[in-house]
Amino acid sequence: MATPHIGANKGDIAETILLPGDPLRAKFIADTYLENVKQFNSVRNAFGYTGEYKGKEISVMGTGMGIPSIGIYSYELINFFGVKNLIRVGSCGAYSEKLKLYDIILGMGASTNSNYASQFELNGTISAIASFDLLSRAKQVADEKNIPVHVGNIFSSDIFYNDMPKDWKKWASLGVLAVEMEAYGLYLNAAKAGANALTILTVSDSLVTKEETTALERQNSFTKMMEIALEI
Repeated sequence: MATPHIGANKGDIAETILLPGDPLRAKFIADTYLENVKQFNSVRNAFGYTGEYKGKEISVMGTGMGIPSIGIYSYELINFFGVKNLIRVGSCGAYSEKLKLYDIILGMGASTNSNYASQFELNGTISAIASFDLLSRAKQVADEKNIPVHVGNIFSSDIFYNDMPKDWKKWASLGVLAVEMEAYGLYLNAAKAGANALTILTVSDSLVTKEETTALERQNSFTKMMEIALEI
């Protein structure tokens, strides 16, 4: 049955779903890669679609920005609609000088400045990590397609406009590759429910070089990341 945020019925959403932040990126993926597409959600313009990719049923849905937003959608997808594999496909800002625009990152783990894990009342700090099955398969697909990827730790930030603009350098000094805003919440929701989650990112800007892509480029040009996710 429908939830307050997803206007679908059970069975409308595939067991594997791609989760871009931008709903228009979800529409682009559905229009470009999927066949026999049906839209299952338009609530709050978080567009969701289910179709077929090479004969396999796949869904894609926009999740909005930030851990609270993806926290709601991923929780409902897993616990109310039976989704088992959640693959975030998003953009990120590079912390590493080794990363160039359009480089691809597989988020092996996610650090954060969010308080999201406090709900579990843990006597310590939990590491939010990707599903090894999805991670290893994504690396295999990338290798088969001769797509270079970086694998490592990413940073899920609650802050976009940071009042301490050089704070990122501390994370970079610990080997954190890039910043985004959702993976940590996704990984913890999946871990709690026994689902699989992975974050695949394309570098849209660099805090090192100050280069950046446009919004239209982020919406329509990050195709290698999408192809890896669909092949998993």
